[in-house]
Amino acid sequence: MSYIESLEFYQMVNIFAFLIGLTYGVVAQKTQFCFSGAIKDFILTKSTRRAASVLTAVITAIIASQVLAHMYEIDLAKSVYLQADINYFSILLGGVLFGVGMMIADGCSSRHLVKFAQGDLYSLVTIVFIAVFGYISAKGILSIGLEPIMKNEFLLRLSAWFPNQALPIYVIVPFLLVALWKVIPRFKNLVSCLDGILVGLLIALAWYVTGVVGFDDFEPLPLESLSFVYPSGKTLEYLMFYSGSTLSFSVSVVFGILLGAFVMSFFNKKYRFGCVISQKNNKLKNGILGGIMMGIGGIMAIGCTIGQGLSGVSTLAFASFLAIASIMVSAYFTAKYMDKRDALPNCFNFDWSI
Repeated sequence: MSYIESLEFYQMVNIFAFLIGLTYGVVAQKTQFCFSGAIKDFILTKSTRRAASVLTAVITAIIASQVLAHMYEIDLAKSVYLQADINYFSILLGGVLFGVGMMIADGCSSRHLVKFAQGDLYSLVTIVFIAVFGYISAKGILSIGLEPIMKNEFLLRLSAWFPNQALPIYVIVPFLLVALWKVIPRFKNLVSCLDGILVGLLIALAWYVTGVVGFDDFEPLPLESLSFVYPSGKTLEYLMFYSGSTLSFSVSVVFGILLGAFVMSFFNKKYRFGCVISQKNNKLKNGILGGIMMGIGGIMAIGCTIGQGLSGVSTLAFASFLAIASIMVSAYFTAKYMDKRDALPNCFNFDWSI
C-alpha cells in the first residue's frame, strides 16, 4: 500500500487545502490580487486592472463551482452561505464594518496574510487583531454582545420575508460579464486577468475537496471554501494550543497562503516589505482599528471579501450578494473620504500591461 493510499480522508483534505492555499499565495503575491486594492486603484488612478481580475474571479468561481456541484452532486445548500435562518440586518451591518475596516487598514484579511508573508510586519499586527476579534466575536466574550443583533427574533422574522436562496445563474453571470466588459479597455486585456481565473478555480476546487474528498457517511467534514476571518482565529488557536487542537481545512489553507506568498516574494521582489506612507497616516493604529472592525464585521457578515465575495457568491446565495455589496459600497465611500484627506496610500501602480 502506498503512502497516499494509507492516508485518512481528513488528512487528504488538509494536504489539498495546503496546496490550494499555497497556490493562492503565489498568485496573490505575484499580481497583488485584492478587492480593496481594486477600489483604491480606481479612486487614485482610475485604473481598473485589479477590478477586472476581481470580476473575473467572481465569474469563474460561480461557473466552476456550479459545474462541479452538478457533476459531483455537491449540495452547496449545506454551506453556511445558503442557510435559511439568516439575519440580513446583521449581514449588512457586518459588511459595512468590514468594508470600512479594510480600507482603514489598507487591505482585507487575505490581503494582509499576503502582505505579511512578503515582509510587511504591520500586516502581522492587523492579522492578529482580525484573528482575536473574529474568534471572540464567534466564540468568546464579544459573542454575548453580538447575539442580541445576530440572533434577534424580530430581525430574523423580517429577513424571512425574502428567503435566502440561490439566485438564477442565467441572470447573475450575464450581469457580471457586462460589468467586466465595462472595466476592460480592450478584449485582449483579458489575458491580464489570468490571476482572477486561477483564484476562481481555487474556490471551486475547495468545494470539491470539502464536498467530495472530505465526504464521509459517518463523520463528514464541514462543506466550505476559502474564507479568512474566523479561520485566522482558528489558526491562532491552533498555534497556541497545538497539542489540544486539530488541523482543519481552513487552517491548512492559511498556512499554505503564508508559505506560497513568502516563497513567491523572493522571485517577485517588487512588492516586498510594503511601502512607505506619510507620517500623518499612523499605519500601526490604522492596522489595529481596521483589524478589530474586520474581525467583528467578518463574523456578523458570515465572511470577508473572499469568504462572501467569492466563496459565498459562488453558491449564488442572495445573502452573499448582499454581504459583498455592503462591503464594497462602504469600502468605496471610506476610500473616497480618506482620499479627500490625503490619507489613502498609493504604493504601486497597477496599469494594464497589454
